[in-house]
Amino acid sequence: MRKKAMAVVTALTVALMMTWAVPAIAADMGKININTANAEELMTLKGIGESYAKSIIEYRETNGPFQTAEDLMKVKGIGEKTIANNKDRIITADQ
Repeated sequence: MRKKAMAVVTALTVALMMTWAVPAIAADMGKININTANAEELMTLKGIGESYAKSIIEYRETNGPFQTAEDLMKVKGIGEKTIANNKDRIITADQ
């Protein structure tokens, strides 16, 4: 009986961990809408850490939505290399 209880606890733990991991994994492999993404989603982009993610959110809240991926360069510290590294993952509208 103890082995069964342990197996159930293990299965539930794995299931709970997957509910946290799957969105991050999916975001890492998919497109990121820079106009709607939260900080965690933005941080899946190459070269975007917590500080830049917060700056992106602040910029769009102050200045409105980004029209193109290149508009990210209006955020201090984000340059052409970051855009080039993420060009295939950045979107600005629902696609």
